[in-house]
Amino acid sequence: MTIVTFVEPTERVLEAGTQVEVRNRFDARWNRGFVVDQVVGDGYRLRRSSDDQLLPSVFTAQEVRREHRRGQWWY
Repeated sequence: MTIVTFVEPTERVLEAGTQVEVRNRFDARWNRGFVVDQVVGDGYRLRRSSDDQLLPSVFTAQEVRREHRRGQWWY
């Protein structure tokens, strides 16, 4: 008998300065134009690229992903 266990993939830590997309908390769409300002214990502090404004919330790893390049056939 073979037992298969599923393991959650380890979270990749995004470094400060990484361009990211953020999941909108209202409609669950991904929004571009943010940069990781600081990695904190339970998430990320982000800065808006357009006006360099630091956002007041801490975002979890599930709400932030590395920015995808547009214009590629797989996106």
